[in-house]
Amino acid sequence: MTRQRAAVAQALAGCADFVSAQQLHARMADEGIRVGLTTVYRALQDAERTGGADVVRSEIGERRYRHRPAAEHRHYIICRSCRRGEPLDTDVVERWVAHVSRTTGFAEVDHTLELSGVCGNCRRNRSRAGDAAR
Repeated sequence: MTRQRAAVAQALAGCADFVSAQQLHARMADEGIRVGLTTVYRALQDAERTGGADVVRSEIGERRYRHRPAAEHRHYIICRSCRRGEPLDTDVVERWVAHVSRTTGFAEVDHTLELSGVCGNCRRNRSRAGDAAR
């Protein structure tokens, strides 16, 4: 791993929520870390491929990344308003995927589960804004 890719991995680990490559690149630049945007994209793709990052897609299809501290596949529900991600207990999904793999004879089965909604904080803020408008 190059020094620049290590810097990308460290910057991603410092992010609490999902970020796009552009957001991570801007954050790194703000912190004085000089890394090309192409390097950020490649490092994030490598992290995804090797299990070092979870990935979700925004409502416009943009890939957003979050550091995966453990070598396990995770699923999240994402707030459509503030973009905060909350990890989910999806053991039943993982068991189902393993069952599908066994019963179909397919190997190396990948899957994507995307859930989005509006978190409690954003719902309360919307409610307050509606109350104030009345």
